[in-house]
Formats: sequence, C-alpha cells, structure tokens
Amino acid sequence: MNQRPHLIFILADDLGYADLGCTGVRDAYNRPVDVSPHLDRMAAEGLRYTRAYANSAVCSPTRFALISGRWQYRLRGAAEEPLGAPVQGDKVLGIPPEHPTLPSLLREAGYATALVGKWHLGFPPHFGPLQSGYDEFWGFRGGGVDYFAHTGPRGGPDLWDNDQRIERDGYLTDLLSERAVDFIDRQSNDKPFMLSLHYSAPHWPWLTRDDREESKRTWNNGAHLDGGDIDTYHRMIHHMDEGIGQVMAALQRKGFDDNTLVVFTSDNGGERFSNNWPFVGQKMDLLEGGIRVPLIVRWPRGIAAGQINHHTASLSMDWTATMLAVAGATPHPGYPLDGVDLRASFNDSTWPRPGDLFWRMKARGQRALVRGRWKYFRSDGVDFLFDIDKDPRERANLAARHPERLVELQAAWEDLNATLPPIPEDARSFKLFSHQDMPVPTA
Repeated sequence: MNQRPHLIFILADDLGYADLGCTGVRDAYNRPVDVSPHLDRMAAEGLRYTRAYANSAVCSPTRFALISGRWQYRLRGAAEEPLGAPVQGDKVLGIPPEHPTLPSLLREAGYATALVGKWHLGFPPHFGPLQSGYDEFWGFRGGGVDYFAHTGPRGGPDLWDNDQRIERDGYLTDLLSERAVDFIDRQSNDKPFMLSLHYSAPHWPWLTRDDREESKRTWNNGAHLDGGDIDTYHRMIHHMDEGIGQVMAALQRKGFDDNTLVVFTSDNGGERFSNNWPFVGQKMDLLEGGIRVPLIVRWPRGIAAGQINHHTASLSMDWTATMLAVAGATPHPGYPLDGVDLRASFNDSTWPRPGDLFWRMKARGQRALVRGRWKYFRSDGVDFLFDIDKDPRERANLAARHPERLVELQAAWEDLNATLPPIPEDARSFKLFSHQDMPVPTA
C-alpha cells in the first residue's frame, strides 16, 4: 500500500487575488458574491496564504517557473511575455525535453503523472507535455481557446488527447473537470499520482456554459474586445469551482481524501473584470494586482484546518520544491532549484521564507523586489519604494523618505539579476487590450 501523498496542483488562468469568496470577492455594487463555495470550503479545511505571488504577471513565464522549479529567466522561452501563436514550430521557445521538470522528477520517483488543461510551454513537434514528464495529457497547448469551438485565437483547433487532435462537444471548463475526475477514478492507492489541473477559466473569451451563441459572435482573433461583464466573469469562476468540487468528491469516493495534497492558485493577477482589492494593477503589471494571487492548500494528513498565513511570502516555483520534498523525490543536481520548500509554513504562520522575491519584465522596463514589508518597483524608468504592509495599494512612494532602503533593495535586485541571463533583444511583450483598442461603432 502506497503511503506517499497524492498531489493535485490546480491552476486558474488570470484569476485575481480577490476573485474568490474567501478572499473578498464583490459584485459591481460592492456586495459579496457566492462564486466559490468549494474553494471556500477547501480554505476552511486547510490553509490560505495572503502573501502568495506568481512568478510573473503573465501566464507562460509563470508556467516555466512552476514546471522547472527555477527562475523562469533561466529559460529563453520564458522571456516571451507570453508565448504566442507566431512561435509555433520554433525549436527554442519552449521547455526543453531534456530539462528536468516537476512531473519528470515525480515520475522517476514512481508517481503517475497527468496534465489536464493548459500547457503553454512550447508547440509541437519540439515541445509538449509527454516530452516533459507527463504520462498523459488532455487539454490545449496554446495560451487561450474558445470555450465551445476549442480553437485558438487564429482559428486553429487546439484540443488534444495526448498527441492526437480531438473534437469534443461541450464547455471547456466542464470537459476539463470531467477528465480530471476520470483520471482520479482510474488511480489506486498502490501507486501515488500527480495531477496538474490547469484551467483556462476565467481567461477570455468571457463565456459561461450558456453562451454558445455568443462564442460564435465574439471569437474575433481572440480579442473579444466587446465581450464579457462582471456577472459573466463570476459565473465562469463558479463553473470552475463546481468542477473543483467534483474533483474533491472523487478523492473522497476513492478514499484518497486524507492523504492528498491539493494546491490551488493562479498564474498571475486578474484582467479586465477582476477585483484585485485592495491592490492596484492587473495582469502585465508588477504592481501587487498583477502578481499577488490567491493560494489555498489542503492536506488533512499534513495541514491543520482553518489556518490563514499572513506572514510567509511565496512564489509559484516554491511549489515545485515543496511537492518534490513531500513526495520524497530528489531534484536533479545539474539543475538546482531556485524555489523554496514551504513545508515549514504549513503549520507555523510565523515562518519566514528565506530570500527575496524578484521580478523583471520587458513590458515598460518593469522590475520589482520584495523583502519583508518593503517593495522596490520600477516602471518606465521611475523608481518607487512601497511599504506594502501599510500601503498595499502602493499609493505612497517612500523613496525620498527612506533613500537608504531604496538603495539597499536596488542593489539586491541588481545582484540577483546579474546571476540570470539578460532579456534578449528579440523577446516579445504583448500589452493588454485597453480602452483605446476597443472597436469604435460606425454609423
């Protein structure tokens, strides 16, 4: 009988910090919304972190960090903000098959591994989930797909069962949930498993399961410029939450519930309809709204219920180190992990993660470093210093008041940056759609 924990990593796409019930979601009139009863219950039965950060403010760089357990800046593909359709067939822009990954190291340690949902780490024939440690894959390879047509922004089909393109009728969030449950139902306690469940929700196009006709109208090169509203966005999150409830019920039904470590988070901050309160900024910003994300962890055998950790700051890549440690798997000595094992914080809310949190982006020349309560931030050549404990909205620039602190954090950023490859000149950075991009009605 296997005694090692099963592992499930659930990743939402473009979900903001305050988009769940347990993190304070509100509607357009600032009223509480019941969008995530299953995730709220998961938080009550486990541990919620309030100082969790994504490795990047955009999707594929965070995914490079998560799968490798290392700063995404070490890999050329992660310099793209994010990987886009034009790089299909590129031999460089992806996670190299020879690079050790979370699923490959777990598979070597005896785990069954599966990815259900979004890949976004390079295109075939040179890159893919089966080439990077997953035993099976069911989902899509690009950055976003239509929820009904299952096509990418350029109209090409993007739904796969392993390496075969497939066609299925149905709302994508529901199909991913069903496949995740199917995977769990096929497992036994004789062998541990690791399931990556990477939803597309609530990434655009903003469509609920009742919006099949709307999908035919709005899938205009992926932009969906005139689509969506706050209610639609909240329903998309609720659909995902329903699927997570089905996954948790499957664990209970199979007798896996007590010894399964389940982690839920987002790949970056929210976008158009997200409520990141109290933070400002959004996806593509290194302000708190672009990188602060919800983080919920449940493991009845290893984590006491009802905890909220306000102290431990963490990054996405820390979960690679943590899951390998929980599984008793050994990192590859040739690719030392940059992420930190967070197990000490599971039942000690005062445990401080060692090391600084570090970011850089080509977009607007942004850089950021967090050390304790202090945050150094630069955008468009202007330096800022924030006390994010007292000023989480990053409204008061304290650079002139604490020049010595600013110099200290600037130097720390430069020192860490010097250990990593520079951003290549040819790396691309895609801006979010703004009001200036909205189509103008014509008479």
